[in-house]
Amino acid sequence: MTDPVKSPFEILADYERRSLAHSGSAAGARAAAAASLWRGVGFRIGERNLVSSLTEVNEILSIPDVTRVPGARSWMLGVASVRGNLIPLIDLKDLLSGEATSVSDSTRVLLVRQSGGSVGLLVDEVVGQRNFSADQRTGAPAQQADDGFARYVIEHYALGDAQWARFSMTTLVRASEFAQAAA
Repeated sequence: MTDPVKSPFEILADYERRSLAHSGSAAGARAAAAASLWRGVGFRIGERNLVSSLTEVNEILSIPDVTRVPGARSWMLGVASVRGNLIPLIDLKDLLSGEATSVSDSTRVLLVRQSGGSVGLLVDEVVGQRNFSADQRTGAPAQQADDGFARYVIEHYALGDAQWARFSMTTLVRASEFAQAAA
C-alpha cells in the first residue's frame, strides 16, 4: 500500500502542525524554567551588590530637588516632590553604615511603597533587573555577618563572579529605627 500523494498545501499544513507541536513543548519548557526564577531590581551601595523584589521597588528616579528637614538625622536627606506628592528621601548607605553616599551621575532613588505613602531610597547605582534560580543560592559571606545590612538580607546569590544579597525593603520600612528620623 502506497501513501497517497500530498498536495503542496497539505505538505505545508503538515509542516506547520509539526512545527507548532514542537514549539509548544519548547515554549512550555521555557515558561516552566522562567517560573522558577526569582526576579529583582539590582542596585549597588558601595561595593555591595544588592537586589530587591520587583514587587518592592515601585519606580527608579534620578535625584529630585530636595528640601532639607531641620532637626533630622544625617540619613534623612529631606523631602522631595515627585509628581505632586511629598516623598521623604533617605540615604540608604548612611542609614545602614553611617557613611554618606557620594552622589554621582549614576546615583539613583528607588521609590518604595510603605504604609502611609512612598519613600525614596538613595543608592549609588541601579544595575537593572536580575534573575536568580534556586541553584544560585549561596551562604552569607562571613565579612557581612555583623554589619548594618545583614538584618535586611534574606538570602545570597552568586551570579558569575559577583555575589548578590537579596535585600528586603519590606523589612527595612517596618524597622523601628527607619521611622526615627528625628535627631
